[in-house]
Amino acid sequence: MASAATSSSPRWFDHPRHWARKSWTPAWLEKRPRPVRIIVRTAAILLLTLFAIWLILFVTKGRFLKSPFERFATSQLERRVDVGGDFQLYFAPFDIKFYAEDIRIANPVWAREKQFFVARTIDMRIATIPLIFGRRIVRFANFDGARVALEWDAGNRHNSWTFGDPDRPPQPLDLPVIRRAAIANSGLSYRDPGLRLFADIGFETVTSRNTRIEDAIRFGGRGTMRSQPFSLSGSLASPNETIAGGKNALTLHAEGLGNTLDISGTLRGPTDIEGAELDLSARGGNLSRIFDFLGVAIPDTRAYRLRSALTYEGEVWKLTGLKGMFGDSDLAGNLAVSQPKGRVYLKANLVTRSLNIIDAGPFVGYDPERLDRMGTSGTVRTEQGRPRILPDAPLRVEAIKRFDADVRYRVTRVRAESFPISDVDLTLALKNGLMELKPFNFAVAGGTVKSDISIDSRPAVVRTEYDIRLSPTKLGALLAHFGTEESGTTGTVSGRVRMAGFGDSVRESLATSNGRIAFVMPRGTFWTRNIQLAELDIGTFVQKMFQEKLKKPVDINCGVIAFTVRGGVAAADPILIDTKKNVMLGRGGFSFRSEAIDMAVRADGKTFSLFSGQSPVGVGGYFAAPKIDPISDELVGRAGAGLGLGILASPVAAIAPFIDPGDAKAAQCGPVLAGATAKAQRTAKGKPRDDVGKGTTAKSEDGKQNSEGRKEQRKKFLGIF
Repeated sequence: MASAATSSSPRWFDHPRHWARKSWTPAWLEKRPRPVRIIVRTAAILLLTLFAIWLILFVTKGRFLKSPFERFATSQLERRVDVGGDFQLYFAPFDIKFYAEDIRIANPVWAREKQFFVARTIDMRIATIPLIFGRRIVRFANFDGARVALEWDAGNRHNSWTFGDPDRPPQPLDLPVIRRAAIANSGLSYRDPGLRLFADIGFETVTSRNTRIEDAIRFGGRGTMRSQPFSLSGSLASPNETIAGGKNALTLHAEGLGNTLDISGTLRGPTDIEGAELDLSARGGNLSRIFDFLGVAIPDTRAYRLRSALTYEGEVWKLTGLKGMFGDSDLAGNLAVSQPKGRVYLKANLVTRSLNIIDAGPFVGYDPERLDRMGTSGTVRTEQGRPRILPDAPLRVEAIKRFDADVRYRVTRVRAESFPISDVDLTLALKNGLMELKPFNFAVAGGTVKSDISIDSRPAVVRTEYDIRLSPTKLGALLAHFGTEESGTTGTVSGRVRMAGFGDSVRESLATSNGRIAFVMPRGTFWTRNIQLAELDIGTFVQKMFQEKLKKPVDINCGVIAFTVRGGVAAADPILIDTKKNVMLGRGGFSFRSEAIDMAVRADGKTFSLFSGQSPVGVGGYFAAPKIDPISDELVGRAGAGLGLGILASPVAAIAPFIDPGDAKAAQCGPVLAGATAKAQRTAKGKPRDDVGKGTTAKSEDGKQNSEGRKEQRKKFLGIF
């Protein structure tokens, strides 16, 4: 019996086995199907494994992972990563705690600073679950003696914050979301040789207690931009407000390059700018200097002041509800800046209700400071004793190669003294160094100018193409501000300018241009005063003046004012205006190189006139200071001949040299209205014209020029004195 009792009672080693069996297969699980038992047991094993890992890391603080961490980080970043002091990596209890002393991350070999990041100590709490799904959220970070060196190489092809393959295209700076931070003796530097931008920013010491920040995070620094100094300062005034979904209050103030920038608003975290609600105000002497900081080149402006809402959404900085002034003109609209594929991209939709023509001057290369001091006269400079008006500010070629843009700009009205311009509509597209202004349209005096302009900075020398078209426009309205009585025209004009040239400024591109300029006038009217004065038909002029018929219009049959441009020198090809009583002819040309004008215009009567100068009116000077000389050498010669005859014969004979027999050849209007060259012009009888020149700059009827005259004109057109 004793033996039986002993055999039926459990032995000591059976108790653990029995407990393990019951734990591994409890009653509730034993009744479940086999697949369910397998799943539950697998999950239990996984949880036990994770708990074991957690326990090992928690007990050891993960110090044994120091060397594996260095090797893994070095291979992933392709930069050397070293931890010189203590290292901890574990769960505390659910967030990942990362602690390192004397940590260093190397910079690329081309960088000036050897280390991209250094810190005496770094202590962070990283959210575990978001990290599994690729989101880096740092709940708290404590930096002591931290320093970050952000750099671009000299060619702006690489930056120090793009890790991995050294040949990888530059990427935007991607910061983790940091909810709270404490900083001591830390700062960062930024170097961009391409923009000539260098900055050092320091953070005031901020203490923390139990992951709570004691005070605002304040920062400040200095730097230079294009050798001009600037300073900035700011703070995160409520760094603990991110608890329970709160926000940080940000203020930023920057001054430099004659500009002042203020930003205020809220962030969801010290580095969490996504969805930021910010207000921006800026003022200064030149708006382009602010865009220099973005690596974006825009035209210079006069003094400006702007306000806008500023947000950051989907990796795009957006300025919405922008309003302000530049010079004496208003500006409103929206603007966005992003970096797709690491390349800056600007998109804007801007509107100006009233644009002062002076404020448009810097857009084409005029000095805004000079315009401020001198007004429209600031467009003219004296160089080597000659006035120059074509702008020569160089295009910032390297800057426009670094970004892309799509901009639409509309202007309701342009305040200009000479021409009534309105309804400007400009679409600008810039991609990989090719800038296209297509279309660039505006209304002028009831007509429309439609333009397509392309500026290609991709070749070694910038190439610019101009295609400008003027729809039929009333000359009376176009020239009204010059004095209608002097202009004396009610006809219309239409035209086209097609040229292409090389150079990085308006002046250089025109000075090297080739192409054609042509304006045609269909049937219309001129006032008699203009026609007769151009001919210097004094007899008819005086007669009509006494008959009070001076303002009686003279019919224009057709007309063309055209030039062929070769190497920046424009030759009349032709100038031919056929009226009811006269044929006006022009020969000579002008130069985009020196801006000199050397032309002669004359009008031959179709009817007999007793006293007519019938000699060319000289048009000379420069674009900025043209001169009209109605007393030509030919007219002086006629006057001398008349005086001689008057002395030798009779007073009546003195009139003989001024008699116009009225043998001017009427024009065939087909080639005229087609804007054809001088070679294609015909008389009303269909015969080739021999009085419109040969499409050269010679001022004689046959288009020929003696060697001395050619030499003098060449010096004038090339600016050789």
